[in-house]
This record gives sequence, structure tokens and C-alpha cells, in this order.
Amino acid sequence: MDHTSRHTGAAHDRAGHQGHGSPAGNGDPAGPGHGGATWGTAAKATLHCLTGCAVGEILGMVIGTGLMWDNVPTMALAITLAFLFGYSFTMFAVLRAGVNFRSAVKVALAADTVSIAVMELVDNGIIALVPGAMDAHLTDALFWSSLLGGFVVAFVVTTPVNKWLIGRGKGHAVAHTYH
Repeated sequence: MDHTSRHTGAAHDRAGHQGHGSPAGNGDPAGPGHGGATWGTAAKATLHCLTGCAVGEILGMVIGTGLMWDNVPTMALAITLAFLFGYSFTMFAVLRAGVNFRSAVKVALAADTVSIAVMELVDNGIIALVPGAMDAHLTDALFWSSLLGGFVVAFVVTTPVNKWLIGRGKGHAVAHTYH
């Protein structure tokens, strides 16, 4: 089926042709210096992603811990909300740029899935490995220090992943056109 008649203008160019050029128009999605995403760009992308993940994860951990749920459902809720908030932060920015909802979902999935997955794996791995962290209560310093410490480690681990992805026109490079 030919979908070209349904796509017009810049929104199609941005959403439908990721990796086919850059905002600078030089043909390299990462910008000058083929494959050369900067550490600053990667850190900003990671921080953007981490913000959504942190909101969702903290909310999930607080809800699960506050309701005295077991560890597995609490972590499942936290991870689900981390993905939901992580994707929604990107989607809101893309929707504000005038992209339709379906295309915004595609951009968010392409931009954030790997980044969020790495962050969640690292962050929840840290929480699971810190003795007593999974059994700590909201009023315990161990709860907050392991959660926030996990975010720091996740940021450090995920930034090079995002640098690598952006340098290849993937990950957050897909959403940069809209910011």
C-alpha cells in the first residue's frame, strides 16, 4: 500500500526518514565528523531519558513500598512507570513540534527504548544487589541512597551507550530534530 499521499511536509521528513540526513543538511545524522556524537550531546540525551525514568521509577518504588507490596511487583511497577514516563517526556516534546500521535510514538520508541532499558537494568540491578535495599522502607536512608545511587551509576553506564547510538543516527538522534 502506498502511504506517500498521507505524509506531507517536514513532519514526514523528520519522522519517516530518520538516519537519512541531519538538521544541518550534511547527510550525517550525527552531524559533522561522521559517527562523532559529542559527550555533551550524549550526556544531555541521557539526562533527558534519566529524568523520565527517575520520575517513573521513584513513583513506582514509593507506591509499591508504601503499599507494602513484595519486591517483584514493586520493581515491575517501577520499571513499567519508568518506561511510561521516559517515553512520554519524549512524546510530549515531539507532539509540541507538530508531529501526529502515531509518529510521535514511533519516534519515542526509537529514541528511548535502548536507553531506558539499559538504565533500568543497571539501576534495578544496583538496588537488587545492595544488601537490604529491597526491604528498606520509605523512611530509611538505605531506600533513598540505593535508589539515587543506582541512578548515578545508570547515568554513567548509559551515557556511552547513547553516545554510540547517536553517533550512528540511532537512539536520541531520532528525536533531536524535534527539540
